[in-house]
Amino acid sequence: MDSITLASASLTTLWDRVFSAQPDPEPWLVYITGVAALAVVITQGTWRIARNAITIAHEGGHGLIALVTGRTLEGIRLHSDTSGLTVSRGRPTGIGMILTAASGYTAPPLLGLGGAWLLAANHITLLLWLATALLIVLLVMIRNVYGALTVVLTGGTFLLVSWLADAEVQAGFAYAVVWFLLIGGVRPAFELQAKRSHSGASDSDADQLARLTRVPATLWLFFFHVVSVCSLIGGGRWLLGW
Repeated sequence: MDSITLASASLTTLWDRVFSAQPDPEPWLVYITGVAALAVVITQGTWRIARNAITIAHEGGHGLIALVTGRTLEGIRLHSDTSGLTVSRGRPTGIGMILTAASGYTAPPLLGLGGAWLLAANHITLLLWLATALLIVLLVMIRNVYGALTVVLTGGTFLLVSWLADAEVQAGFAYAVVWFLLIGGVRPAFELQAKRSHSGASDSDADQLARLTRVPATLWLFFFHVVSVCSLIGGGRWLLGW
């Protein structure tokens, strides 16, 4: 067998591994990963650490939409207090800037919704590989050491699980991640609401959107709530098979 044939066979095997559907996980695994994700989100100590993953999705959402709308993405920073900053260059007003600003709080729950759709179709390995690819792309745009370390560790975990773990471990990990994005995607909007009620948070995404659109920040905050809660309901139904 020549090298071209071997390469073709390897690519076929890889294609089948990534795009083929996996068996349905046991129902108990779906429920227990959902309960575990909920526990992580509502417990302050674990949330303080796990929230880094939500920040990755949040800033990644800003960055992706900035590129899609034709803005120049200059870099992304992730900080140890779970805050982040995405800097893009382009028109300071207009639809591109509005979509970029609106994409942060909506990105985690929408990613969770997309992940739930893939899991409902039994594409567990594909979900893990897509997540790894997105993290690799994000890493290119990270501009600080803490952010790079966070993305490398997260992406490395996805890669190891998708490449080395057996089917049951992959399923448990994938369901836990998607549940966390769906449930964890709800909490930041409430945190922003509380922050605004105490200190104004005039630099928040909602307040930036208010200045860009002249739509009150409270309505933008309501929009974030609607997207996150609807994503949780829809994604949860897919995951539970209802």
